[in-house]
Amino acid sequence: MADDPNEDAKPTETQREAQEALEKQVAQLKREINKINRTLAEHAEEVVEEATGWYEGAADSVSRTTQALRKRASTASGVAQENPGTVSPAFMLGAAVGLLLGLVLVAGDQRRERWF
Repeated sequence: MADDPNEDAKPTETQREAQEALEKQVAQLKREINKINRTLAEHAEEVVEEATGWYEGAADSVSRTTQALRKRASTASGVAQENPGTVSPAFMLGAAVGLLLGLVLVAGDQRRERWF
């Protein structure tokens, strides 16, 4: 019987059982991978929805802030055009205070350098 070449080509009972077991395992792994893929797709949809919500909220906030800044700039521009005399003294006072503050800070640094 060992001389029959067809006998070696035929799978034995244990080989068939092993192959069937492997095929079952492969099928089970495929099912698990499909479940994982569905779960990942669901989570990805949730993340996209949440990110979209954040983006839309931020865009709305930026839009409202921009509108408020435009209104304030327009109001300030209108006040400056209606009362040009009040803007110039305020600007001059701010410049003078800034200049004095700068001179005081520079003088303080020079005194410290003398002691070192």
